[in-house]
Formats: sequence, structure tokens, C-alpha cells
Amino acid sequence: MTKIFKKTYKFAGFTSTFITFFLTALLGVFFYWHGGISYWFLLLFFFISYFLTFFVIQYRVEKLIYKQVKKIYNDVKLLDGSTFDKRRITTDMATLTKEVERFAQDKKLEIETLIDRENYRKEFMGNVSHELKTPLFTVQGYILTLLDGAMKDKTVRKKYLQRANKGVERLIYIVKDLDMITKLEVGDLTLYKEDFNIIELVQNVFDLLEMKAAKKNITLTFDINYKESIMVYADRERIQQVLTNLVENSIKYGREEGTTEVSIENLIKNKIIVRITDNGEGVEKQHLTRLFERFYRVDKSGSRKVGGSGLGLAIVKHLVEAHNEKIYVESQIGVGSEFSFTLEKSK
Repeated sequence: MTKIFKKTYKFAGFTSTFITFFLTALLGVFFYWHGGISYWFLLLFFFISYFLTFFVIQYRVEKLIYKQVKKIYNDVKLLDGSTFDKRRITTDMATLTKEVERFAQDKKLEIETLIDRENYRKEFMGNVSHELKTPLFTVQGYILTLLDGAMKDKTVRKKYLQRANKGVERLIYIVKDLDMITKLEVGDLTLYKEDFNIIELVQNVFDLLEMKAAKKNITLTFDINYKESIMVYADRERIQQVLTNLVENSIKYGREEGTTEVSIENLIKNKIIVRITDNGEGVEKQHLTRLFERFYRVDKSGSRKVGGSGLGLAIVKHLVEAHNEKIYVESQIGVGSEFSFTLEKSK
């Protein structure tokens, strides 16, 4: 909301009063020595002189201060004179000083924001480089080995080509996720909303990830036996992607012979909340606020033993927010983690 800037007229008022009294007195003396005084004329002259000098002084002083302050703004590189509002000029120097300080503080905040963005950009570029160079160097290594003579051995050739193919698949996986998150961030993703049964969709995700969970003896289950359908209104494909990423994430970081449990609860009249809970290793509190950042990993050693592009949770957050919904995370070391998000019920 635009702040109403209060002007002061003290300087113009005092100055014009002094000048008017002086001129009126001088005119009165002149009439006195030349034959008589017209008091009505002097009174009229007083008011005309006062208002005329008042407006001239106020206008000239404001214009002078505006020029001088604008020059200061242009001379100081942190300030942009083109953004200085002429309506904010006042002849009260205390108020003017506060305005300049406020302007400078706003610019300081802008600069700090730009610095934070620049640091984020540098970190992001470093992460992208780190994610891409590992599979690239792996593929290059196998190809160079084959070119150096290993391709003559059919067994080695097949094994190295298969490993190189895995590296290429990982590159494709990362590039696809980067493309997806770019579309999400620029708003270039169209949602095709429809009514569907969220219970059925969760079961489809369980079926899809059943073999992956079986490798760690992790049980995929609902919290209760849902006998009736729970209909929601959303983009079915995108919500399946959200559920797949969250359940797959719980399997990656879940403990052997653990459990991943999904529950669906009524939140308010037209909303439900879907919870994905595991009893895995958990996440420390200081990491929770950054879990949805691109390429952010709790394991700072850079280990990729659990795979993934590092973009899964960032994509999940953007997909949920594209539905104008909210996503939450709670976690405790040694106890497990819970990711939850809201959805709109079918009407």
C-alpha cells in the first residue's frame, strides 16, 4: 500500500509572513508620507502578498530540494534517481532524511536478494555439473577402453556397452527431470484435471514399486482397509508422479524390512490430505526446510548410492503447488519421515 507522504509548509509560511509584514509596513509608511492611508487597500495588499509569496516560495523550495536530492541519488550508485518520486519532496529536512534512509534500506534489501540469488545460481550450476559429469565420465571411460582394444573381446565389449548404456540412461533421466522442473517453474505445464479414485491410484503406485520394495523387504501398505472410493479432482498423471516419487523416496531411504504406509484423511469440507509415512533413517531438523530444493542432498559426501537425479522432491513440490495445494514434511532421526500433501475433493 502506497504511503501518504505528509508535507510541511512551515518554512514557506514563516518566510511569506515576514516578507508580507515588511512590504505592508513599507507601503503604509509610503502612503503616510504622501497624504493618507487606505486601510482596506493595505489589508487587501497583505492577503494578496501573503498568498502569492507563500506559493512562490513553497514551489521554488520544493523544486530546489528535488533537484539537489535527485542529484545525490544519481551520484550515489546504490540509488536510482529515476525511481525517486517527486511527490515525496518536502521542505522538512527531518522527514526528507527519513525518506532517503528508507529508500536506501529498500535498495540494500534488493542488493541482498540479488546476492542470495547469485549464490543460489552458483550452487545450482555446481550441482548440475556434479550430477552430469559422473555419468559422462563413466560413459567416456568405457568407450575409450573399448577403442583401446577391449572391443575385440566379445564378453568385455558387451559388458562395457551395457554399463555405458546405463550411464546414458542416467543422463537422459537427469535431463528429463531438468526439463520438467524448468516447465514447472516458468508455468509452462498444463494440468488436465479430472475426477478419479485416489485409493486406486495409490494401489497402482504400490504395484509399480512392489519389486523395488521387495529388494529391501519393505512393506507397502495402507493404514486401514479403504472399502469405499475417495474421489478427488486433479491431474491424475501428475498426482501419480507425486505419489511415485514420494513412495520411491521412502523405499530408497527406508530401513531393511521396514514399512511405507499411506493414509488418506479428511482435512476440511472440500479437502483431503494424503500422508506417506516410513520408519526409515529420518532427516535432521536443519535439513527439512531445504529438502525441496533442486539437487539438495542431506548426505554432503556426494554419495549417489541411492540413485536419483536430486530433482524428485523439487518436482513433487512444484506439481503439488501447480494444483494450488500444499505439501508438508516431518521427520525425526531414527524414527522416520512423513510427507503429506492436500488435494481437492470431487464435487
